[in-house]
Amino acid sequence: MKDTVLILSGGMDSVTLLYDQQERIALAVSFDYGSNHNAREIPFARLHCERLGIPHVTIPLDFMTKYFKSSLLAGAEAIPEGHYADENMRSTVVPFRNGIMLSIAVGIAESNDLKFVMMANHSGDHTIYPDCTPAFVDAFDQAAQAGTFVRVGLLSPFVDMTKGDIARRGKELGIDYAETWSCYKGGEKHCGKCGTCVERKEALAEAGISDPTEYE
Repeated sequence: MKDTVLILSGGMDSVTLLYDQQERIALAVSFDYGSNHNAREIPFARLHCERLGIPHVTIPLDFMTKYFKSSLLAGAEAIPEGHYADENMRSTVVPFRNGIMLSIAVGIAESNDLKFVMMANHSGDHTIYPDCTPAFVDAFDQAAQAGTFVRVGLLSPFVDMTKGDIARRGKELGIDYAETWSCYKGGEKHCGKCGTCVERKEALAEAGISDPTEYE
């Protein structure tokens, strides 16, 4: 039954979730909030939706670049290099990004008589992103249900999985991860050094997938 709105960035995690849950996804929504890499990942989101015959929309959130502070919004040179476990990666947090995107997705779901919104956060995100944690998921689910007539719920199937687990699932589904984007710097090729690039390499290696990514 098609009952769900999926937040789809075009990265490894959300593309895997798209294929994993395609039977129930009525609509996929991407958000262009002015980050360095939105222009690189959103075309992949659109590509996979076209391939699966799932409607896709992109919603601009350009106000975030004006009022929010994050290295993701400040240009490629501002993106730190290193592992997600490093303290400097906290600069990549876009304050309450998921909360904002989920709120819009919940409104879209209720407007279309859909029961759920789905996101692809995973356990590796918990380290630095407070709006990816199980506590946030539970709290937002309760708020969304309380604030909508149809009691829209939040689904987060990957919340307790690692990115390596997700890559393994993608391998089972036959996903070509060359058709996804991770790098926060948003250049012509993945930089291979920022937190998302490092995490991408580790996940693919853990899943036994030969890395198809072009790195600088």
